[in-house]
Amino acid sequence: MGKANVTYVLDGAVALIGLDRAAKRNALGDAVVEELRQAVERAAGEARAGVIFGHGAHFSAGLDLAEHSVRSPLEGLHHSRGWHAIFDRIERGPIPYVAALAGAVIGGGMELAAAAHVRVADPTAFFALPEGQRGIFVGGGGSVRIARLVSAARMADMMLTGRVLSAAEAERAGFVQYLTASGAALDKAKDLATRIAGNAPLSNFAIVNALPRIQDMSHDDGLFLESLMAAFTQTTPEAAERLRAFLDKRSERIAPPAATSGAEGE
Repeated sequence: MGKANVTYVLDGAVALIGLDRAAKRNALGDAVVEELRQAVERAAGEARAGVIFGHGAHFSAGLDLAEHSVRSPLEGLHHSRGWHAIFDRIERGPIPYVAALAGAVIGGGMELAAAAHVRVADPTAFFALPEGQRGIFVGGGGSVRIARLVSAARMADMMLTGRVLSAAEAERAGFVQYLTASGAALDKAKDLATRIAGNAPLSNFAIVNALPRIQDMSHDDGLFLESLMAAFTQTTPEAAERLRAFLDKRSERIAPPAATSGAEGE
């Protein structure tokens, strides 16, 4: 993959994809996003789940403004749509992704995190959308993904006022699903991704691809697609074997959640 702006390691069934520009707080330039695309395509062919993280102290400080150039409106449109295609491949591709978040999760970095399916943050993570102060607008899908996760009103507040959310505030807002102790986000993300990789691949695919589309549909259309996916997934030999294992008490039973304390929550 050439110059390692993005690292890739296949750990069992989990692809570990790391943004590797720590000196630039993992800012996202075109070369980084292209390497991210290559890593995501590779993971689609050989992994059953993925983890996206940032090397160093930060996940990503967003768009690399040093690389930002003045574009015509048409050029800007195509540039934004290129980012959309790559982030869509994460959100609605063949495998689920977990994002491990620490330090800056800003602008395009927050848009990238929003494309993952599960987000884990340690106490150092902070979230911001400074586009209003920069004289620009989000272009990596944030107006769709982030707004649906935290509400359009909260996103507008962040963009208009420059409000910064802590990890705890991001969890309360619905952007983050898990909080960990300091420095533990990546390990937790790996554990979750390993658990996800153990699911039936067709069920994971249905969750990743059908669930967000159902949110875009009317009530009746959503229920119809749900019925189609339910019928499609339950007729496979793997589903039959997993259900038989449960009935024969050969699979793990669901237990109450363990009590949590401190910064870690599940």
